[in-house]
Amino acid sequence: MLDFSEIERVLVVTAHPDDVDFGAAGTVALLTDADIDVVYCLVTDGQAGGFDHSIPRDQMASIRRAEQTKAAAQVGVTDLRFLGYMDGEVEVTMRLRHDISAVIRDVRPQVVIAQSPLRNLDSTYGSHPDHTASAEATMCAVYPDARNPFAFSGQPCSELDDWSVDEVWITFGLDGGYVDITSAMDRKVAALMCHESQHRDPEAMLERVSEFWGQLAVDRGLPEGSFIEPFKVVDTR
Repeated sequence: MLDFSEIERVLVVTAHPDDVDFGAAGTVALLTDADIDVVYCLVTDGQAGGFDHSIPRDQMASIRRAEQTKAAAQVGVTDLRFLGYMDGEVEVTMRLRHDISAVIRDVRPQVVIAQSPLRNLDSTYGSHPDHTASAEATMCAVYPDARNPFAFSGQPCSELDDWSVDEVWITFGLDGGYVDITSAMDRKVAALMCHESQHRDPEAMLERVSEFWGQLAVDRGLPEGSFIEPFKVVDTR
């Protein structure tokens, strides 16, 4: 896992608004504290999310973009790229690979943070089809697409110089490395709380979050009161 001192730019690619905040907002806060540029790439606007039937569906995309923008500010991120794909309909297409590759070539990150492309049969919610599809398209964009100067000939991506990502950090990688986010846990919580349209019971959500990330830290031998975000680190050099 690259040391923060070896990183200048990080790109986070997730399927929905709030995915980054559950999986990596604490890490992002620490990265921006270290003067590392972090950019978010959201594949969908989360149009199919929420629980309040009184909110018109045609308003949900703008609501969730605003919530994610506010959440990003809590952890020092101001550059968000929304690709606009439909929530619940994400597939691993060449168009999606192109669009993510274009963002990679534009941002030129040493590290990409992404969700897992593998279905976890122990986690129904963590294996949302949009998550796995967005993650697989991201892995394809990292290799071979974004680094191949001959990919996407004649398309907008080809107008950008190719770029090779050094590492991909897969969120919730329980068998890999981790970042101690104890000092940033309050900002992770603040980011999560920005997604008001998604929390039927915010207090219960916060209790689950604290218990989950706290237990992960204890399982790794850290003292009670510590919190971590775990990652599967993929060397893509």
